[in-house]
Amino acid sequence: MASIKKRDNGTYLITVSCGYDMNNRQIRRTMTYKPDGKMTPKQIEKEVNRQAVLFEEECQNGLVSGGNTKLADFADQWMVYQKKQLRPKTYQRYEGMLKRIKSGLGHLRIDRIQPRHLLAFYDNLSEGGIRLDNKLECKINLKAYLKKKKLSMAEAARRSALPASSVSALCRGNHCNRETAEKLSVGLQIPFDDLFQPLGKDKPLAAKTVLHHHRMISSMLHTAVEWGLLLSNPCDRTKPPRVEKKEPKYLDEVQAAKLLDLLETEREDYRTMIRLLIFTGMRRGELLGLQWSDVNFEKKTLQICRTIQYIPERGVYVDETKNITSNRVIKLSQTAVDDLKRYRAWQTDRQLELGTYWQNTGFIFTNDEGNPLHPDTISGWFSKFIKAHKELPPISVHSLRHTNATLQIAGGVPLTTVAKRLGHADTVTTSRIYAHAIKSADEAAAETLEDILSPDKNRTA
Repeated sequence: MASIKKRDNGTYLITVSCGYDMNNRQIRRTMTYKPDGKMTPKQIEKEVNRQAVLFEEECQNGLVSGGNTKLADFADQWMVYQKKQLRPKTYQRYEGMLKRIKSGLGHLRIDRIQPRHLLAFYDNLSEGGIRLDNKLECKINLKAYLKKKKLSMAEAARRSALPASSVSALCRGNHCNRETAEKLSVGLQIPFDDLFQPLGKDKPLAAKTVLHHHRMISSMLHTAVEWGLLLSNPCDRTKPPRVEKKEPKYLDEVQAAKLLDLLETEREDYRTMIRLLIFTGMRRGELLGLQWSDVNFEKKTLQICRTIQYIPERGVYVDETKNITSNRVIKLSQTAVDDLKRYRAWQTDRQLELGTYWQNTGFIFTNDEGNPLHPDTISGWFSKFIKAHKELPPISVHSLRHTNATLQIAGGVPLTTVAKRLGHADTVTTSRIYAHAIKSADEAAAETLEDILSPDKNRTA
């Protein structure tokens, strides 16, 4: 029920309680009513009570905004709520975007944010010098330095209070965040500026990244509307940043065959991982999340039900698949089955060599001790492999998933089957991503029909 308080200046302060926020603080909305000077005391009392009832109804129906709440303050509350809903890796990505959002828009009251503010912010994100991801690279050859100092990666990790996988990644030339860099600098007793340098500081954000910021702001302000702090979401009146559609990178059948041929001389674990990615179309995290119990050699099936992820705060960890449809069972080709059998024999030999030092975690692809493999390990190796073989186009590990899908579609596999094997929720996602392959298959179908229905014409030509 609304409360009414008469002020010394003759106005009336009407206050309505709208429940409690996520921090258990009472949410109050207020309005000021100034009566007409010609009204009698009885008329004023009646009108004040009427205004109070109307204002309370407006508050209950969400027609009153959230006062002077600033975006930065609301964002902090919203992130507390999101931490319970999001996966660790997604939450980490949100934290990175939130730094830019608070820097550019955090000072504004949420009820005063207009489309022009958002558009100016998106333009600013597209300019150079805005990056806040703090990616750093080693200025020295860390692997050579540790060898010269007769330090193992494990010892360097221990001195720096870092996971061994982080030091290993840096030795392979991978980048890191500032926290990791600072720990290593202290652990090795090397001045920070002598050991690391920023990477890509002046490079503008990609258009897709800017769009992700728009979606995050929209989700945030949509929540503000649901909580009764806003009347409407200004993002609904803002044209999202345009992202130019890019065709996914993939290998054609000749290039894929060449890749498989080049892999024959590579180390057994990397050879098997890359081949399995091509033959199954799995995501990188799904591949690394496989355990031997997921393989049915008799039925030639593979269950995909977990992933391996990495964030600095947690290191390498096991997570669920991307969504419900990503949890799936797929059929393996005989070649893929033979690859896994061959690899299992190779892994068994390594287990015997290490003896009690081997950690029997049950994962198929592991590091040298038997623990889950860092996701960047396979990506870093594949990047060097591609650079070493100029006959192959510059692709990433994820391009192998695109290669698998494209070759399936080109081979006439029904789109529903392709979608199911990839773990897509429906064929709409598959058709959107692989429109290029569907178009090519359609053209091939037209040519096939031409050959069947007009054989004489083709012979004449």
